[in-house]
Amino acid sequence: MIELGQSATPDAGAHVIDVTEENFMAEVIEMSNTVPVIVDFWAPWCGPCKTLGPALEAAVNAAGGKVRMAKVDVDKNQMLAGQMRVQSVPTVFAFWEGKPIDGFQGALPQSEIDAFVAKLLDLGDDGGLDAAVEAADEMFEAGDIDDAAQTYAAILEEDPKNAPSFAGLAKCHVAQNALDEAEAVLNGVPVEISKHALIEAVFAQIALAREAENAGPVAELSAAVEADPANMQARLDLATALHADGDIQGAVDALLAAFKQDRDWNEGAAKEQLFKVFDSLKPNDPIVLNGRRKLSSMIFV
Repeated sequence: MIELGQSATPDAGAHVIDVTEENFMAEVIEMSNTVPVIVDFWAPWCGPCKTLGPALEAAVNAAGGKVRMAKVDVDKNQMLAGQMRVQSVPTVFAFWEGKPIDGFQGALPQSEIDAFVAKLLDLGDDGGLDAAVEAADEMFEAGDIDDAAQTYAAILEEDPKNAPSFAGLAKCHVAQNALDEAEAVLNGVPVEISKHALIEAVFAQIALAREAENAGPVAELSAAVEADPANMQARLDLATALHADGDIQGAVDALLAAFKQDRDWNEGAAKEQLFKVFDSLKPNDPIVLNGRRKLSSMIFV
């Protein structure tokens, strides 16, 4: 078993957040791939909500991070409530690995709330592997690529279906510009987790890295776009070159400009490339959130 030092005690309330239509995907769907997420649909005028909400929060915070809670005000997020077919409040769903797996309506006694949360804790109990993944992620962010790779590999020996570790090990190879090795790691992913968001993110990173190998000079491509704004190939090549230079925001801006210029060019190539960049980043990255918002505003004008 991989052993790590104990983490600090979390702040009270640190595992309960307010969620909106804009961050539901990141804070509920994506987060539930790592830890079970309870979603409480409530309203300020709802009497039972005032009893159930605090009781749920207390049970979630007592779990110390092994489960999270997202509170959704249905009055402010009517579209989201409609998508989830919420017909009355309070309505509670439990999400795990991107899908709702349990739920109930109305207030419950504390004993039933505790039992509901306890059932979810069994899903998230991995014998400390989450902490090991977090430690490996910190090594990666600090530039200790070899140590991170060894830790990810050790986790996979204990849990051959650990999606974050497959993604992390592949990212280590990408960071070392060993793209073939990164693809080999991902090609060995069990089919059950092959569509995991973290796995797909690294596939997108590999694709972008391969495109970067043939990227042209930014200055020349910028001049080409300025000379002929209708040159869509130059616009996409400029975005590729900017991304290769590490200017991800610049690449997204260039692709948004290309989409605005001609959204249908080459079967929607600008939008496809935008999604590839978005997929390569964390769902809650500001570049992703702002980029998706701008793209949506263009699509629905």
